[in-house]
Amino acid sequence: MTLPLQDKKIVLGVTGGIAAYKACGVLRRFQKAGCEVRVVMTASAQKFVAPLTFETLSGHEVVTDMFPPRRTVKTRHVRWAEWADAILICPATANIIGKAAAGIADDFLSTLILASRRPLIFAPAMDYEMIENPIYRENRKKLESFGHHFIDSETGHLASGAVGPGRLADESVIYSAVESILHPSGALSGVRVLITAGPTREPIDPVRYLSNNSSGKMGFALAEAAASRGASVTLVTGPVSLETMPPVDRIDVSTAAEMNDAVLARFPDHDVLIMAAAVADFTPLHPSGSKLKKQGEAVGLKLRRTGDILKNVAAVNDGKIVVGFALETDDVLENGKRKLKEKRLTFICVNDATEPGAGFETDTNHVTLLFPDGETDDLGMLSKSATAEKILDRIEIIRGGA
Repeated sequence: MTLPLQDKKIVLGVTGGIAAYKACGVLRRFQKAGCEVRVVMTASAQKFVAPLTFETLSGHEVVTDMFPPRRTVKTRHVRWAEWADAILICPATANIIGKAAAGIADDFLSTLILASRRPLIFAPAMDYEMIENPIYRENRKKLESFGHHFIDSETGHLASGAVGPGRLADESVIYSAVESILHPSGALSGVRVLITAGPTREPIDPVRYLSNNSSGKMGFALAEAAASRGASVTLVTGPVSLETMPPVDRIDVSTAAEMNDAVLARFPDHDVLIMAAAVADFTPLHPSGSKLKKQGEAVGLKLRRTGDILKNVAAVNDGKIVVGFALETDDVLENGKRKLKEKRLTFICVNDATEPGAGFETDTNHVTLLFPDGETDDLGMLSKSATAEKILDRIEIIRGGA
């Protein structure tokens, strides 16, 4: 059997972080898949792992210098850029990401990055304070806008002793991400997928609103993953600061009513609906047309329930796949099972808002899938990108068995 990445050529760029030792396992994972891997190391990376280790594992010379002594190199960085099917930077430090974003080419790896027109894939690993730094986030956003790829880091114990985001993704997640970039499955080719994401905003007056802390990351990860599998994707999103990849048709809304209308108008033209948005349950009964003034110690605000989008969809669903999300704080599985039945879902994704790393505004999620036949599938704590892939795997299985 031919493996998906059989005979692919990968340049593995190793930079100077404690996770550099994990790149050895990543290299072996790609070799087992039939890839030829060549390694470039920065000077800092060599402080953590010796080049000889990667030479032994790869069977090739490890490039460490732009201008090695007593050797004519000419345009080796150009030849390597042309040779590779992809360049994987693993681990990718904030330094190499900043240099790539700025177009700096002061060593072999950064020069190779600038010379290459092949897929460029970063697997970041750094302390949580660095990965949350707005400078790093802007650099990542800039590189993604150029079409480069990032494999989200995981949340866990870091070298500093802290617990938080920044740990290098598992090697299986890294492999799967590279595989999807170089060899899209196309299993959803021709399938029309409608996805919702983000919060809604329910106006109190012209300057205030009720909302929640949803970042939209889960829905956007689903949209990107579905598009990479060949699906035609429509993303209906509440107010978020995320960018969408070009193949995704983005519809921006604000209120729950607007999201309801957008979904119901488009649902008949789609094959799959994934409701990942955190839609407000309540909206002010009588929003003020002018800014409310401070008067007295207490202000009364009457609320009414918003429309239930999934129930409205169930009323017109003729057998399409509909996936819901439920963020709970108590009796997570029982509440999820109740919503699964009430809203006649194909399956539901439930998670616990109180679990660290699994709530709003995180790069990770801990989702459990619940099915009408009683099956339960705990996906564990994964990046939202990896979680999205698992959910889409299930959709593919269901479609294949239909």
